[in-house]
Amino acid sequence: MGGTEADGPLWAGRLEGGLHPEVLRLTQSLDVDRRLLPYDVAASKAHVRMLGRQGIIAADEAAAIADALDRVAIDEGAADEDVHSLIERQLVAALGDTGRRVHAGRSRNDQVATAFRLWCRHHAWLVVQATADLQDALLDLAAREGDAVLPGFTHLQRAQPVPLAHHVAAHAWALQRDIGRLRAAQDAADISPLGAGALAGSSLPLDPASVAQELGMTGSFTNTLDAVSDRDFAVDLAYACALSLVHCSRMGEELVLWTSQEVAWAALADDVATGSSMMPQKKNPDVGELARGRAGTAIGRLTGLLAVLKGLPLAYNRDLQEDKQPVFEQVDAALGVLRLLELAYRGLSIDRERMRAAAADGTTVATDVAEELVRSGMPFRDAHAEVAGRIAEGDRFDQPTPEQAIAARTGPGMPGAVQEQLTRLAALVAESRALPEPRP
Repeated sequence: MGGTEADGPLWAGRLEGGLHPEVLRLTQSLDVDRRLLPYDVAASKAHVRMLGRQGIIAADEAAAIADALDRVAIDEGAADEDVHSLIERQLVAALGDTGRRVHAGRSRNDQVATAFRLWCRHHAWLVVQATADLQDALLDLAAREGDAVLPGFTHLQRAQPVPLAHHVAAHAWALQRDIGRLRAAQDAADISPLGAGALAGSSLPLDPASVAQELGMTGSFTNTLDAVSDRDFAVDLAYACALSLVHCSRMGEELVLWTSQEVAWAALADDVATGSSMMPQKKNPDVGELARGRAGTAIGRLTGLLAVLKGLPLAYNRDLQEDKQPVFEQVDAALGVLRLLELAYRGLSIDRERMRAAAADGTTVATDVAEELVRSGMPFRDAHAEVAGRIAEGDRFDQPTPEQAIAARTGPGMPGAVQEQLTRLAALVAESRALPEPRP
């Protein structure tokens, strides 16, 4: 059965009378921060065990509170101010005065910062795994169709021939950089603020280092003011997801272009395409369009979070209630779009003949023709001018073939050495998948 905090909000001791209903509605955050529940419970268990070890509360009381925390859940009709208040209300309901001892040496300021850090740490790992899954789908496409030849583009103009494997590897490398940023965001969140209190710590004999250790975090805070006001870790995760979605947007745009009837280099599987409510013939690339659209919203969330933080005086301010929803939504969007694109690429079929025809139009090997003249002793600018003039007059080159042009470019990272890239990428995907899941 639901309810509100026992004897009023946790801060009710200072103020007389009840809170105006409209103020209560504005300040409540349970509908958003309920997602922090398992992380807040884990942090509360670590905190209360420390209180017992330090003799701040009796050992049997610490054990009883830790046991009761395992049974805390969002109850139907809960109207608490936030998830932290809900936890304490349920502890008091289960244990009476013993439940009230959980908050010794702690403020909601360091409590929420810890729970949010644990959430971000875990979800950064989840986005890493989803990114690795998309990379794996790209590598699968490279294994199936990687020797298909297409024209690479600059300015959306046909430029030089490349194998499809080289093209999709470019996307996989961008995703690998995303993984680096996500892992950095995970590391940034991996510091425990518990023990910093409201802003200046506590006179009780707390042991913050042991709490951080129990939560599997790399360390404890170095400054109490910074501990409760820092949200850099949240910005790091929001930024990593935003840039990931920008990369996904580029991939989505490409799927839209390649599956269009004008280009028709690829076709989506039926189970990832949509139709039209009016036009029976339509097969629409909504997955690509949604990837594009959600990238725009992600940029807005990142900007909004930075705007919330930009003018806050030390230490905690209630503005920080606005930090969680954009990050929650950012992660949801990243996970959703990464999964959509993974499904799209796993079912993508390639029209190799149309692709090669575009790469073999007689102009995409012009650079190779000019470089052959350079090998014979002609300065490159002269070779460039000669080949450009021949193309302007209508010449087209059948030698080298696109495949020969690709095979001639064998330096590191070049299309003729793409198998080396794929091997390295496969090893990096395996490394990401082997990362242990961070659970408190």
